[in-house]
Amino acid sequence: MKRRLFLKSAMAGSAVATAVGAGLLMPSTVFAASAEFKAMSNKTKASAAGAGAGSFKFKAPKIAENGAVVPMEIDASKMSDVSNISVLVRNNTTPLAASFNLSGAVGFVSTRIKMGKTSKVDALVTAGGHATKVTKEVKVTIGGCGG
Repeated sequence: MKRRLFLKSAMAGSAVATAVGAGLLMPSTVFAASAEFKAMSNKTKASAAGAGAGSFKFKAPKIAENGAVVPMEIDASKMSDVSNISVLVRNNTTPLAASFNLSGAVGFVSTRIKMGKTSKVDALVTAGGHATKVTKEVKVTIGGCGG
């Protein structure tokens, strides 16, 4: 297994080195993107702490009998200029369960996600450059037995 990890790392490193050498990937671009991400994170924290960006409805079951299909509904139709709706499951190995980029569409999403175990679920709505978050806890039972 260590040999496979070494080969994967070597291939990834050579791909990055080739991209840097060709001018496709510049360290300044990476750092600028990192700074932009931090700025967006600060906006999200400010929006979540204060009001002003609007609110939306987030429906999720309190108890999900089957973690493979957990229904979620995000209704941000009363918010203007909705550009993205995302669902994050904190205790999943991959927290981002769903992300919908909306362009000129009504801010409403109904979907089913997969949850491995009981977790807090965050619904994020980006509207007008501000992100708003609503969190709910969903208990996943094994076989519907409350486990």
